Parts: sequence; C-alpha cells; structure tokens
Amino acid sequence: MTAPRLSVVVPFYNVGAYIGDCLDSISRQTFADFEAILVDDGSPDDSAVVAKEFCGRDPRFRVVEQANAGLGPARNTGVEHATGEYITFVDSDDLVTRHGFALLLRALDQTGSDFAGGNARRFNNSYGVRPSWLHAQAFTADRMATHVSETPQLVLDRMVWNKVYRRSFWDEFGYKFPAIRYEDYPVTLKAHLEAVTVDTIAAPVYFWRERESGDSITQQKFQLANIRDRVISAGMVLDEVEDALPTVRRRVHAHFRQIDLHSILSAYGTVPPEEEQHLVELTTELIDRLDDDVLANSPRVSQLQFAAVRSGDIGLLREVALDPDAAQDHLQLTKTDLTLATSVREVTWIDGELAIRGTAEIRHLQSKQSALRIGLVIAGRNHRLPVRRFTATDLRGEENLVGFEVRVSRRLLAKCTAGPSHFDVRLRAGAVRRRDNLRGQKAGSPGWPPGAWIDDTNWIQPGPGKDGAFAVRRLSDPCRLTSIEQTPEALVLHGRSAFEEPKLFVSRPLSGGEEALPLEVSGRDFTARLPIAPILKEINPDDPFSQRTTRAFRMRGPQGQEQVLLWTAGERLVSHAEGGRVVMLTRSTGGYVNLHESPIRMTATAAVAAGNMLVVRGPDWGEVEFSWRRYLPDSDDHVDVPCRRTVSDDGWVAAVEMAELEPAEWILFATTTEGTAFAVQCEPFLSSRLPLMIPHGGRTLAVRPLAGTLHLEVS
Repeated sequence: MTAPRLSVVVPFYNVGAYIGDCLDSISRQTFADFEAILVDDGSPDDSAVVAKEFCGRDPRFRVVEQANAGLGPARNTGVEHATGEYITFVDSDDLVTRHGFALLLRALDQTGSDFAGGNARRFNNSYGVRPSWLHAQAFTADRMATHVSETPQLVLDRMVWNKVYRRSFWDEFGYKFPAIRYEDYPVTLKAHLEAVTVDTIAAPVYFWRERESGDSITQQKFQLANIRDRVISAGMVLDEVEDALPTVRRRVHAHFRQIDLHSILSAYGTVPPEEEQHLVELTTELIDRLDDDVLANSPRVSQLQFAAVRSGDIGLLREVALDPDAAQDHLQLTKTDLTLATSVREVTWIDGELAIRGTAEIRHLQSKQSALRIGLVIAGRNHRLPVRRFTATDLRGEENLVGFEVRVSRRLLAKCTAGPSHFDVRLRAGAVRRRDNLRGQKAGSPGWPPGAWIDDTNWIQPGPGKDGAFAVRRLSDPCRLTSIEQTPEALVLHGRSAFEEPKLFVSRPLSGGEEALPLEVSGRDFTARLPIAPILKEINPDDPFSQRTTRAFRMRGPQGQEQVLLWTAGERLVSHAEGGRVVMLTRSTGGYVNLHESPIRMTATAAVAAGNMLVVRGPDWGEVEFSWRRYLPDSDDHVDVPCRRTVSDDGWVAAVEMAELEPAEWILFATTTEGTAFAVQCEPFLSSRLPLMIPHGGRTLAVRPLAGTLHLEVS
C-alpha cells in the first residue's frame, strides 16, 4: 500500500463536544491524500466513541490509544505512527480550512522548503470569527523560501498547528514535544532556526477555538501550574536563542516581556494568598532570564512591576494587576506618559455631510481644561474643521469633556483624492500640546463606515488609512453595483463600469480561483445573471466554523484595468434561503460587493428602542426562539433572557424588556426546534448604523456588532 503524502496528527482528551467538528473539517480538505492519526490520550469522556465512529466512516482516519500523558507526549506518539512524506498537527477542538493543507503543500512542492506555515483565525460561539493577533503579525504576506533571519517577525510564530513539515526535516533534527503546557514554542522556534528556508502563507489555514468556559490551556493562564509550565517553556526557548542572531535574540526577549511576562504579572490580581510567594519566584525566574536592555525599554508601569517583584511588594503587584491605572499613583508623570489618545465612535451622513463622533484626550490629563483642533489633510494641505465638544467617558471610565463631533462638507470632500485623506488632531491641555492622526476605530459604524455620493460621479468612502489612521477616499466614477433583481432561480445584478467593454469576475478570496460571469453590456452599463442553484450546490465552505463561503467581484477592462465592484445598491442585503442554506448579497467593510453562502443563521437587519422594549428585526428563515444570553465567568454556563418573538411578512421580531437585562455583556442567540443555539449575525448595513446607545432607567444600553454577531453592553 502506498504511503500517503501527508500525516495529520490529532491528539484528543476530553473534547467530546468538539472533536466531531474538527475531524469533519479535516475530512473536507481539497487535498485528499492524507492519513489522520487520532491519539486517544486516555480521554475520560466520549471523545473516543466519536473518533472511532468517524474512523468507521472514513478509512483515512485511525485511532491510537495511550495512557494519559499530556498533549506533547500524545503528539510524539502520533509522529511515531505517521507514515507520510509530510506531517502536520491539529488540536482536537480546532478546525482547518478546506484549502489549508493544499496551500501549504503546494508551496513546499514549489520551493523545497523545510516547512510552510499559514495564517490563523480565532473563533467561538459568542464572538464569531476574528483574526489571531500573533498570526496577523507573522503571516502578513506570502513569502516563499524565507527564514526567521530575513523575516524576524516569525519569532512570534509560536504554535505548531498552522504548519506542514517535511518529515525528513522533522526526523533529521529529532523534534520532540516536552511534557508540559506551552509545549509548542520550544519546537516551533527551534525549527525556524534550524530550517534552511520556510514558506509563509497570508491566507488563513487554521481556526483556533477560544472556549467560553476558559478550559483551553492558553485560557488557564492565571493558574499557578499553568504559569510554571509557561516559565519552563520560556526558558527552553531562551536557551535556543542564546547564540542566535542579535535581531532574533532581541525580538524573542522582547516578545516574552510583552506577552508572557505581562500575562504573569496580571495573575497577581487573582492568585490565592497561599500561592503569592510561588508566583513571585516564577516571575523572578523569567525576569532574570530576559536581557537588561529589553527590560529597561519597557513601559514605566512594567518597570514599576519589575521592581515590585524584586522587592517582594506583593501588595503593589496586586494593586496594579487589578487596576493598571493605579500605577500612576506610584510614578512621577513624564512627557512620554502624556500621549494623545483618540477614538472614532460613530460615523454617519447628516444632511449630505460626513459626521464623525469620537474622543480625544491626553492620557492622565483628562480633568484639565483643553483646546481641540481637528483638520482634514488633503494632499498635504490641512483644512480646519468646526469642532463640537461634549462630555463622554474617558480612559479612566469617568465623564469628562473628551467627546467631539466634526462634520465635513460636500465641498471639502470633493477635494479629496483617491489616496487616503487623514484627520489631524491637535490637543492642548494647560502647557501640554499633543498632535497625531485620528485613529482608534470602535465596533459599529467606524468598522463598517457608510459611503455616499457627493455628486453624480464621485463616491466618498471613509475607512482605515495608513498605519490604521481613520481616513476618507474619493472614488471617481467607480465600477459599481446599482441595483439587484431577485428571481426564483437567480440574482440579477445591474451596474455601471468605469471603462468600456468590461468583464466581471467572481473570486473566492480565501481559497483562490475565479470565474467569469456572462454580461449584457450597453455602453458602460451592464447586467449579470447569477444563478443560485450552483452556489447552493457547493457545500464545502471556506470558513470551517461558520460554514460560510465568501465571494468577491472584480471588473476588468480591455487594457487590463481592474476595479473591485463597489456597492451602491441601497442599504439592505438581498437574500435567498433554500434547503437550509442561504445566499446573501451584501457589502464588505470597505463598501465593496460580497456574496455569502452559508447554512441559515438568523441575521439581524434592524435594532431599535421602542418604549421600554429593545426590538431586533430580521428576515424569517425558519422556526427559532430568541434570547439574550450572557456567559458566566470562565464557564460554558449561561443565563438566558427570552425574547417575545413575532413573525410577519416583513420577517421576525425579537423584543425584550430592557429592565430584564442586568448590567453585563449580552449576545443575541437563536435556538432551533432541535435545540441548536447560535449567535445571531449582525447584517453589514445594520453594523454601519450602530452603535445604538439607549439611556434607560439610569443605565445605558449599547447595541453594537462584534466579530459579526450582535452584542449588547448594559452599564
């Protein structure tokens, strides 16, 4: 029997609620020549039953059993049983994208590198899918045959599971996972140092679960045993970089100071008194391993904590861990502490003008009287804007004069260019003056800023600009979708191109590939018919958690011109539900046309306050019950407040009395007749109208989107 090209090692322990979805995501890979070794690490629950049932359905999967020894030894056991030319690892509560293995193997076949790694996403039921911060730093672009010495940010690539390794490379260096938590980093960094070349893929290949219960290893970060293993793991990594290139060594030391040491110092707010001295010893052990210059370049609050560790001042460590702002009571402020902090809270169009509401303050000087100037910088010229100021919540959670609103007229917007025009903020408090670009976009309309026409041919699109600053761009006569017709069999798209003889292409940004849509063209106007049946027939989604596939639209001209298709077709999605799945045509965060296909998930399209009721509406795609849910701390347990559900020709309505919602963070959930519960999605056009701030009974309710789901903060 011919050995498979790829061996997939999946250790499991007490993951009965998750392992089925994990194995299903592996089985759906577009790359099919693999074996999956499922290592039962003495699991006490029904995980083995689920795994063996899956093996009975798919001969590529098999179970290997061992007494409980931990994740690292279980991975080592899987490697011993693997026969493939390549090897990869999947944690049994996570998911892999359907194209992930294929992308990584394709890169390795092209380059001959020792291993390839790809981007990752975090996900859970409450917050949906969002980027993994660490992976977003390391996997910013496709890089073939690179190395950590050329791409130093790869020192942040701590996890083993978003990669495919050449088995000959793995065996040559004899990699073994230690029998501790945080077992990945000592292996992955050693591999980065010892590889000749590696490949990086910017597309997400792996979905990393964040459990509501906090049961995962990385979520138990404040437990003493967890911290002990974290320090041991850090020591092993620091040993590896002792003689590495200075740029690599310094980057690793700085990373441990920024991430691991910061996390350990935060544990002083929760550690029991009998464990405090042990925690001091572990913290000291890590501090003593880090280079002095890295510690000296830390923020002053961190340096205060380092000094407290060395002096054994547990009271100060606890105080700062519980309230980081309390550190200022022990520090003399310097100029470097008095930085400008801005945020964008709301973006709307009012009477044809772009209105932006946000906050601006100098840290630690909130109570000082101040003068604020804001200007829109267009092609290097600063155009001063009228500023209205108001009281808002500052960085310390207090009410102060930090809020502002500016409006930009159509006349001024017409001067904007295709390149981003940013907002210049200058704030003076007493003798202190600070200046920076406006930044700090919050959830809601700042993340989904609405665009608008300022005349017949010029569209203004707000959004992120250079270095994350908030900016506006003028799109002159863009390729755009102007209207949509629905028929039982198709969505009919009408639009206008920026050039003659256009062609329209549909692509899948996550998995690649594109296809042309037939067009009827009259001058620069076009009509395209998008059949629904072929889209619904494709049930191998790009997103393994939401089971969603996203398609984007590009127009090309005869001279190679290309533009992404802009949405200008109204402020509501168009959808077609059939056979338990739904196709939705809507806009992206940048205002472009997206087509989503997924299982039916209830989607909110409106949220309003009506008297003492909070009312949410959406299209009716099936029988469900609605409730606002809050999870108990570090638990899968939750409290539900049921909604009153009604249905009409316009869709469903879920209403709840606002007084029933106590101060907490709530998520709107829908529960099917079979008992399956999922967070209600927040439709993009609703996101562009949020947040909705509702004062009620001495409290404030804030409705906003987070990672695509509808959340409510009651304070």
